[in-house]
Amino acid sequence: MRLDKWLKVSRLIKRRTVANEACDNQRVFANGRPVKASYEVKAGDVLELHFGARTVKVEVLGVNEHAGKADAPAMYREVV
Repeated sequence: MRLDKWLKVSRLIKRRTVANEACDNQRVFANGRPVKASYEVKAGDVLELHFGARTVKVEVLGVNEHAGKADAPAMYREVV
């Protein structure tokens, strides 16, 4: 699944266009390197998202096409 779509489905970013812009501005890193919105997300990837002064680091646990609000947090695990 594309990174921008995964970020939206997992509810880490609210809209796919915002996820696309974050990737274009090099605010999203996968396994330590900046990635584009077209990056194929796989289970086991470590994603780092930079939101202003805040950084969120998550490990991808699952890649689902659709996830409800209750199921979305099961797609990733926050890494400290």
